[in-house]
Amino acid sequence: MKEIEKLIEIETLLENLMKNNHKGGILRIKTLFFCSVYQNLPVGMIIEKLGIKKANFTLMTTALVEEGCIEVKQSSIDRRCRLVCLTEKGRKELDQFLNLMRKALGNTTIEVDKSIDCLCTFLNKIV
Repeated sequence: MKEIEKLIEIETLLENLMKNNHKGGILRIKTLFFCSVYQNLPVGMIIEKLGIKKANFTLMTTALVEEGCIEVKQSSIDRRCRLVCLTEKGRKELDQFLNLMRKALGNTTIEVDKSIDCLCTFLNKIV
């Protein structure tokens, strides 16, 4: 049970840290991040990675498309599949946020870096 309580605490602290460093909201940054990491990933897979409802994703992507931060296009392989790609403007916004977060976190120790990697590996296995 202690692990679950710690995970909830970590998630809450990270959300608060991210909220304080970006005006556009956490979902916006997460969407830009996953579009960056998984370039040309089908919409359904991004929704799955984000763990949100399709309606929420549609609202977010509509706003991001209108602002020129992402593009949604049809796959050349499967015309039923829509792909989401980060634009230069979206990349710039994401990079600015990541730089702010790096400054907020400061330098970390090797132990902290290893712990974060270990936690990511663990969570990726069970999610």
